[in-house]
Amino acid sequence: MKRAFLLLPFILGLILSACVPLPSAEPVTLTVSAAANVQPAFEEIATAFTAQTGMPVSFNFGATGALAQQIAAGAPVDLFAAANTADVEALAASGHIASDTITPYAIGRLVLYSNTGADVTRVEDLTQLAVKRIAIANPSRAPYGVAAREAMGAAGVLDAVGDRLVMGENVGQAFQYAETGNVDVAFVPLSLTIGKAGVVHPVPQALYRPIVQALGVVSNSANRTAAQSFAEFVTGPAGQEILLRYGYDLPGGD
Repeated sequence: MKRAFLLLPFILGLILSACVPLPSAEPVTLTVSAAANVQPAFEEIATAFTAQTGMPVSFNFGATGALAQQIAAGAPVDLFAAANTADVEALAASGHIASDTITPYAIGRLVLYSNTGADVTRVEDLTQLAVKRIAIANPSRAPYGVAAREAMGAAGVLDAVGDRLVMGENVGQAFQYAETGNVDVAFVPLSLTIGKAGVVHPVPQALYRPIVQALGVVSNSANRTAAQSFAEFVTGPAGQEILLRYGYDLPGGD
């Protein structure tokens, strides 16, 4: 009887431990470095992706060139969504991006945006004396900044307005300068102007090279399968429909 009494707490402990559910594994959180121009669209895409898969997505938005440098330096990133193809391909050449995962996902559109009432409907209008400050993303790291310089060069106004240019670290900052009225006009992606106050005028696409945006899975990602799932969601019907609503053209021409 005494031995049975001594064993009772042990037996009760086994019974109670069997009743306690084991903690479930936490869902993988994907880390995506993405060009600043896609922030509104990708946040919406991520919400839809998480609702479907239960997998959270964490973003690092910035200038494509700066994000590429971070990945090359070993930043813990699962997927890179750039504002061009060149930086993704360069990372693949150096082994930082899995080359077989590189996929175009959008074609960006450049616009002139003003929230001050500036009378600028064409690139040629930037030479007006009333236009004192013009924001663009830094061309050394942002593809939309490169496109802005190309457009001004093609329109024959770059030399005339060069001393009026205000460089943003990325297109988000260039947009913010114009939205707050700190500059008269800015070259920004159409995507950032959707639903915002202000005046938008498309920059003719003949003035700049097509802004083909590509993504790729980071080679040393610990979540490569999950990252590929998100990439396929972005390039699939649901993701492409959202990108279309934010003013992007689609790589397939649909």
